[in-house]
Amino acid sequence: MKKLAPNLALAVARVWVGSALRPGLDAKSKFDLAGFGRLPVLVGGRLKPLDTVARNSLMIIHGKQSLRLENERLGPMRWLTQLFFQPTKADEHPLFRIVNPEVLSLFGWQQGEEKDFSFEKLSPFLEKIDAEGLKAAALESGERSPYQTAVLNLRNALLLYQQLKNSLRPENADRFADELDVFREAVPKAFAAADAQQAGQEFDGESLRLMARLVQRYQMLGSLGYIRAMPPSDPRAGPAGWISAGESLLGTLTSRSLNPITQAYARLGDAYASGDAPVFNRHVRDLTTWLERHQARATQRADFESWLNHVEPFYRAMGLYVLVFLLACTAWLGWSQPLLRGAFWVLLLALSVHTFGLGSRMYLQERPPVTNLYSSAIFIGWGTVIIGLILERIFKDGIGAACASAIGFVTLIIAHHLAGSGDTLEMLRAVLDTNIWLATHVVVITLGYSAMFLAGMLAVLFVVRGVFTRSLAMATAQSLTRMVYGVVCFATLFSFVGTVLGGIWADQSWGRFWGWDPKENGALLIVLWCAFTLHARWGGYLRARGLMACAIFGNVVTAFSWFGVNMLGVGLHSYGFMDKAFPWLIGFSLSQVALALLAGLPLAKWRSPLVKPIAPLQVPDGSRKVLAPQA
Repeated sequence: MKKLAPNLALAVARVWVGSALRPGLDAKSKFDLAGFGRLPVLVGGRLKPLDTVARNSLMIIHGKQSLRLENERLGPMRWLTQLFFQPTKADEHPLFRIVNPEVLSLFGWQQGEEKDFSFEKLSPFLEKIDAEGLKAAALESGERSPYQTAVLNLRNALLLYQQLKNSLRPENADRFADELDVFREAVPKAFAAADAQQAGQEFDGESLRLMARLVQRYQMLGSLGYIRAMPPSDPRAGPAGWISAGESLLGTLTSRSLNPITQAYARLGDAYASGDAPVFNRHVRDLTTWLERHQARATQRADFESWLNHVEPFYRAMGLYVLVFLLACTAWLGWSQPLLRGAFWVLLLALSVHTFGLGSRMYLQERPPVTNLYSSAIFIGWGTVIIGLILERIFKDGIGAACASAIGFVTLIIAHHLAGSGDTLEMLRAVLDTNIWLATHVVVITLGYSAMFLAGMLAVLFVVRGVFTRSLAMATAQSLTRMVYGVVCFATLFSFVGTVLGGIWADQSWGRFWGWDPKENGALLIVLWCAFTLHARWGGYLRARGLMACAIFGNVVTAFSWFGVNMLGVGLHSYGFMDKAFPWLIGFSLSQVALALLAGLPLAKWRSPLVKPIAPLQVPDGSRKVLAPQA
């Protein structure tokens, strides 16, 4: 049984990961929503599948990637397709969450059990929401009250909802394909009438009036449209050549012919609205075939990204990290070697899944692994797990696996919450999209963050086990001390080199090596804290518990450099601000300070006696001294 345990754990982990590689179709729908979700569109300057648009939009508007109704659950593509082609039905769904009592009172409502409201219910108050939201938008993020933040978020969610609803067709369109046929036939008649009018001849005024109404309608569609779904006619044209449905229809006035893709989307939408699944699926296949022939690269990448959305490698890695942590902790209670071996191999599998997700993002974005706060959380967890695996391979006591899996899980949770603001593969800001120095600087300094957090986690384990349990034997304490010391050395090297590389990049991009920017000061603070910790250790001022206290406080220093300086709202690095993250940062920092103070408790207060047995010594009075304090 002991030999079977690690193999069983690894087999279960492999089956769970493998089950995601072939995602099932939506059994509740006869429509090929998976194929529709793979179609590429341009949003935010990036080509992406409609599936990604649906997930990101639902996350921004609703806070989740699915919508639970009374009798069913709408996945992201079912919700978005319904919003495109059956907007009246979509307007009835309780989608917009409002919990701020002041926002509710704006509509004359009382706070009760109902928290999610439909667009239909909010539509009478759109002007009021827009006015209040614009007032809040005029303020700096740090100056807004909770009410102003909530009403601004509601306004933005409603605006995105209406833009999506008018992306492929006007929201009040009925049998849009027939309308386009009328438009196609009306264009030459309107031009003929305009020529006759200009020549002073009798003209068809009804054709001109019809054209004026349609042009105004399509201008509105072009201004509201969130998605650019119409590819350029030239396959060599880049993303800039993609246009919206409204722009495509207005272009008919110049080309005198309708875009076939616009017509295909119109027929596809009519089929969905009327419940004709075979016709809908046929148009999806035709669109896919045309795009594969004329926009092969965009289609391939969109198909891969859609598949990646269903696989969810980081979600799978999170589950594996939990399993590793449980195996490592259980190993300290018994069956240590088999369970530790299982934890090591499952951690290796989790790292492989994590690496696949990280590499997939690099492939899709064509950039280094760290481009924003979301990707930094992904990379910090990845780097920590690698260092933890090395420690586990050396010491084989479960400590490296437990700490690495814990940090890997926490960083992926942080990334999950950071994803709530929209596309995590967003286009880089111009100041960040430069040269090799930036890529190396960000990667190296983020590895320094990883090492600092791992050292802090190891120190937390030392203090918690020592103060609250009797499980911290002297041999374990010595192993932890060596681990923390080695990891802090690693962190010092990478933090220093990463800071210097950042200065080189800043000199090339901004014309100065160092400008005392808050982010630069945060990076310097990490280097100085590492240097202080190592010098105090070398000078004998810190022993085991002092080293642990410094490593734990290093978590505070690193968290401030990683997140805190972004929240100041000043400097050249003040991007990625999140109001919701500030209380969590303060809470985390206070918890680490408390743990660092616990490390300073007298040894008599520790449940684990940190003393090392030594050989008995004979003293003049004949007594024997057998123990010597070591911590």
